[in-house]
Formats: sequence, structure tokens, C-alpha cells
Amino acid sequence: MVQPVLGFDIGGSAVKYAPVDISTGQTLSDTSSSPPPEPASPEAMLGVIKDVLKQLHWTGPFGVGYPGVVKQGRTLSAAHVDDSFIGRDWLRDLRSLTSESVALINDADAAGLAELRFGAARKFTGPGSGTALVATLGTGIGTALFHGGRLVPNTEFGHMQLDGREAEDWAAASVRLKEHLDWPEYGRRVNRFLQEMDKLFSPDLIVLGGGISENFREFLSYLNITCPVVAAELGNRAGIIGAALAVTLERPG
Repeated sequence: MVQPVLGFDIGGSAVKYAPVDISTGQTLSDTSSSPPPEPASPEAMLGVIKDVLKQLHWTGPFGVGYPGVVKQGRTLSAAHVDDSFIGRDWLRDLRSLTSESVALINDADAAGLAELRFGAARKFTGPGSGTALVATLGTGIGTALFHGGRLVPNTEFGHMQLDGREAEDWAAASVRLKEHLDWPEYGRRVNRFLQEMDKLFSPDLIVLGGGISENFREFLSYLNITCPVVAAELGNRAGIIGAALAVTLERPG
């Protein structure tokens, strides 16, 4: 077995983590979690990562999925974390914790990477394999776009304007609960978002992830677009697995 990589997935309600066998995509233990710090500043979040490494006696490589745009190690936006992250070279901070390899990647890109390598989009890993879009429907909408097996990082299509509102303010899974939408209405909203994605990018496959993927069959019949739409296969582990996989990328962010 290749050296395991510890994957972290930073979310609004928890920092989830588990060691991952990156050759198979299997987590090597149950997923654990720590509460996010308040405020969730770069220094405080670094402390959470450091505490987990110490608790697990982890001396190997690790990868972190971050809820925002990551470019050349800098966190350029902030969702569910403190605004002091914006513009921070947080990859440099993370590297100060170890002499091993470290990766920092957008959380939706991480989930997409896992689905591409080991999940519902695994037929799209090679050159010439077409275009796959992975969309995570949760508190917001995260997206990961792949063409010919290569990631186009930081797409953030959940923030695009759709009928006068940001798409995630209209079709995220959290909105269904907040507005008490039934499955037909919610399905129509998701369909509207996916139709826009289909029109703009002509993907060959769309994978829907996030917690809502467990209820995929409830709204599948309300989706009407030209390309296949399937449910994600890796569930809540996708972000952890993809963060670990990011260590194998030359430039994950």
C-alpha cells in the first residue's frame, strides 16, 4: 500500500478528517470531526489542524479542502470562515506544521476530484474523455469542472446569477429546507440550474453530490437536460478523499 494521506474537509459546522489510501480511495478509519473555532480565523483553524496531527501522532502528508477559492496556496475568498482568510498564504502556514507534502484545495474541487478518480465520474479520468461537472448541493452549491481528466479549478458556479439571484440562494439543499419546498418544486429549481450549466458548458456528465444526493430519486424525474445526470457515489467522504488526493497534484490550487 502507498503511504496514507490524511484528508481534512473544512465545513461550516465541523472540520472532518480521516486517513486515506489514495491508491484505492478508501478511508482507513471512520471519519472524525472537530468543531470549527470561533472566530474561524486562519490562526485558529491552523490550531485545529495542528491539534489533530498531534492527537493522531500523524507525521505523514496531509491535504486540506477549504471552503473558498484557492490559488497558488492563497485563500482568495471565505465561506463559513473568517474574512481574515482572504488573501492569506495559508498553504505556507500549513507547511509549517510538517516536513511532508501538504496540499490546499477548494472543497468542491476536492469532492469532484474524488468522484472523478473513484466515484461516479471515473470514466472521465483520461485524456479525450470529455467534460464532467460535479455539483455539490448543500449549504451552498459547489462545483468542480473537469475536461479530459483535468481539473479547471475554482469554478464557483453556485455564485452565478440565475433569474436575479445567486444560484445557491435559490437551489441549494439548505434552501429546500428553509423555504419548505416539496420535491417537485425543488427539482424544478435544480433543473433550472443544471439547464444553465448544460447551455454554457455542454458537459457529457453531471454528478450531483452533497447530502441531497441521498434523495436523488425524489427529484430525478423533474430533471430535463440533454446530458446524463447521476448521483455521487462517495457521500460525505468525498471531500476528505479528494483533499488527500490533492497531494498527488502538481498544483492543486
